[in-house]
Amino acid sequence: MHAKQYEITLPADYDMEVVRHRVAVKGHLLDAFPGLGFKAYLMRERGVDGSPVNQYAPFYLWNTMEGLGSFLWGPGFQGLCEDFGRPVVRHWMALGYEDGGAAGARPVAALRHRRAVPDGVRTTDLAEELLRSARALAERDGAVGVVVGVDPRHWEAVTFSLWATEGAGGAAASDGELFQVLHCSTPELGSLARGRAW
Repeated sequence: MHAKQYEITLPADYDMEVVRHRVAVKGHLLDAFPGLGFKAYLMRERGVDGSPVNQYAPFYLWNTMEGLGSFLWGPGFQGLCEDFGRPVVRHWMALGYEDGGAAGARPVAALRHRRAVPDGVRTTDLAEELLRSARALAERDGAVGVVVGVDPRHWEAVTFSLWATEGAGGAAASDGELFQVLHCSTPELGSLARGRAW
């Protein structure tokens, strides 16, 4: 499994209804996309839930590299590049995915926590710690699902969770960045490996 995300930061006075409309019109186009576990269409609004920025920032969990490649080199991503400019695409190797107690519910919020992995941390210990944290987070009320991953190029760990409740299960600001979920495409969610991914 492979997780990826790009962030399009917009001007402070940008009308975020434009983003909502874009997702309302185009969000369904990936509802049956081969190789895609899920795509969460995410947005942050300046001044809402502590966000300092206006941002469109979809998060993807790919079941196959072929699916990821078909999207990244295909017309969907090219259309986004033409509308907003080509964004930097973050990429993490997924270590595991856990269903939450609210699996199957429509997510309305997402929480992303990124952190640097210090030198000297044993990779086996890192993987086990992230998998434990995913299981614990998935047990919180309102959790739909949790994915954890690592970018071994920059040694950054990510924990990404979807929530059926606003405020991501009472997450604190220190828990990460909070996003609104405008739509979630889940064509191969049922095919994603649960637990450890290797």
